[in-house]
Amino acid sequence: MGEDVILVPIYTPLRTDEVNVSHRKVFYGGINVYMQQKWALFRRTSRWLDWFLDHPALLRTISHFSGNVDPTQLGDLTVSMLQGEQGNQRKELEKLVDWLIDEVRPEVVHLSNSMMLGLARMIAERFGPPVVCSLSGEDIFLEKLSEPFYSQARQLLCERATEIDAFVALNKYYADEMSKYLEVPRERVHVIPHGLDLAGHGVRNGQQENEPRRIGFLARICADKGLHLLVEACELLCTRPECPAFELHAAGYLGKGDRDYLRKIESRVADGPLAKRFHYHGELNREEKIKFLQSLDVFSTPTVYQESKGLPALEAQANAVPVVLPGHGSFPEMLEATSGGLLFKPHDTADLAEKLFEVLSNTSLAKDLGEQGKLGIENKYHVSAMAEQTLGLYRTLITEKTATL
Repeated sequence: MGEDVILVPIYTPLRTDEVNVSHRKVFYGGINVYMQQKWALFRRTSRWLDWFLDHPALLRTISHFSGNVDPTQLGDLTVSMLQGEQGNQRKELEKLVDWLIDEVRPEVVHLSNSMMLGLARMIAERFGPPVVCSLSGEDIFLEKLSEPFYSQARQLLCERATEIDAFVALNKYYADEMSKYLEVPRERVHVIPHGLDLAGHGVRNGQQENEPRRIGFLARICADKGLHLLVEACELLCTRPECPAFELHAAGYLGKGDRDYLRKIESRVADGPLAKRFHYHGELNREEKIKFLQSLDVFSTPTVYQESKGLPALEAQANAVPVVLPGHGSFPEMLEATSGGLLFKPHDTADLAEKLFEVLSNTSLAKDLGEQGKLGIENKYHVSAMAEQTLGLYRTLITEKTATL
């Protein structure tokens, strides 16, 4: 589209199953941020030492051995980051803004989530481009903070939200929720749906008549994403003699802190009716992910929380795979737009099993849902539409900002 975009990693190098197009430099490196929070000495260290601690190779190594992010242990750091120029990481903010001014001079700055709101004030004061902020499910983290940090963070979020020119949510559900959460007018939260790069996606392969059907799960392996609920539902399916033979296949990133969670699931499976019918494929790259999705007969991510994005469910539908999703969060809105699956009662494994059975046992229904979902993705969730809407928002904000100067 002829525009220059720089994707700047924060905390750690970008993790993606796509081609990594992010900038080589990491700002607010996770090691520096943590040490500056805990020890005042590191708030005054030289930039050469900061450069060493922010080196992408070092950050990758440390993140590989670290556990999951625990909100109950990060309340003080979260509050400090939201304080921005008044927080313990002021030095990191100054380095980022200096770089933006000296080397980039952007016409728009787009923050990845609302926990970055503390950056906006200094950016606006130093060189003044419009600041946009995506809303991407960070309330799940924030709601797990302990007091007094939870109340402090909520207050800072509402205060700093007034300094943002526009927010972007991926669906109306989350736009409504976060406008209330941040206490900002709903008209300041723009809805720009997910955009998929459909290259490589296509029609599912499915299984031959004499092969077991494949139920699929693709998400980060953790309790929030609900793999244990899908396992329980599949165990219920095993008790139904009229159900076609099936296997459960899961894939996705597994953090160090969630390895016990997966081990418990594998132990339960080994001793139950799903023995030898559960397969974990690990973390997949883009090509492997598409191949995995195209091998499925039905897909489900029975999230425990109200999902704000649901990207894997969209990717499944892009490959004509019918989906079975909980009737909360963004999922009802998604399936209203695509007609690519069925909803079940959230947290109700019996209802999940029933909806999975409907799809597995009715090939005509599965085919119709898959075709409808694929068409819905192609019409409403493709990358060019997302890019055009995002660029349109940027141009509007630039025009409005220029008019006020």
